[in-house]
Amino acid sequence: MSAEENRTDGVPAAPAGPRPEPLRFFGTTWVDHSRGYAVRRIGVAVGSLAAAVAACLLLRFAHQGLRIAEIGGFVSLLVVVMFAVCSALAFGHTWSSFSTRPDPDRQASLRGLMSIGFTGSLLAYFLRSLTEAPGEKLHRAEYEQAREEYDRRTTRRSGNPARKRRRDS
Repeated sequence: MSAEENRTDGVPAAPAGPRPEPLRFFGTTWVDHSRGYAVRRIGVAVGSLAAAVAACLLLRFAHQGLRIAEIGGFVSLLVVVMFAVCSALAFGHTWSSFSTRPDPDRQASLRGLMSIGFTGSLLAYFLRSLTEAPGEKLHRAEYEQAREEYDRRTTRRSGNPARKRRRDS
């Protein structure tokens, strides 16, 4: 009887070793692409694109409000440039966070920029979800490395090392 079958409630025991880190909206389905992974990816893609479109409409209404208030062309141009630059920077930061862990201090300092450029983050999320769960590549690499290290630590040697013959040099 194996350790997994030794449970009395009929539920197999969790495998020993490192556990995969759950991703937002995906949990741990990214490991083996099970339990509706494809449907979740489609949902994330559609949802992030719909949110980006809604955000653009909201920004358009805000810009129309500025025009109605007749604040001037220069201020209107500054607002458009600010949102464009912040969105581009937020896109780049979000896109890079899918392949490397972001620095928490830098993340905190960019919080304002990311909230202004939220459309860039939404578009990065949409584009990444077309190919994989956002962050899956990074999490998979970390999980496989942790599994390899765990397997290396737990691999048993055969024989008694005390009885090993030593070569005379």
